[in-house]
Amino acid sequence: MTWRNRQRSGVAEGGFTLIEVLVVLTVISLALGVVAMRGPKRSAALDLRAATGTVAETLRLARSRAVAVNRTVDVVFDVAGPTVRLDGVQPRALPSGITLAVTATLGNTADTRLAAIQFAPDGSSSGGRVVLQGGGRRAQVGVEWLTGRVSVADGG
Repeated sequence: MTWRNRQRSGVAEGGFTLIEVLVVLTVISLALGVVAMRGPKRSAALDLRAATGTVAETLRLARSRAVAVNRTVDVVFDVAGPTVRLDGVQPRALPSGITLAVTATLGNTADTRLAAIQFAPDGSSSGGRVVLQGGGRRAQVGVEWLTGRVSVADGG
């Protein structure tokens, strides 16, 4: 049966026209564009978790590096930044809205914004505590002086 015969006999073929497909694709692309322009919502809890992970990861890396290269390694915190820097490496900025409070035995007396935790080649450390706050939540990263063990606690 040819197309004209099908049309006369009332038999319709299934499918979509090109115009229908283009209209649907246009609507979908506009909807995706609106979602992309708005962007994802930022979660203060996720920002705090990410910052806590960054601090703990940097401290653990510093301890491992001190043992591996057999020399002391410092982790320096800039409370005003807030940033965390591992022994001469580029500082890592923490998410906006996160505040730091660092209790450590090492510090730069010339600049009260800075505090440091130092790891020795035997794995021990100068010890300290980093309290992170953001979005009404609080987390704490602790470093034991004797073993250099890094621990993370919520709500500290």
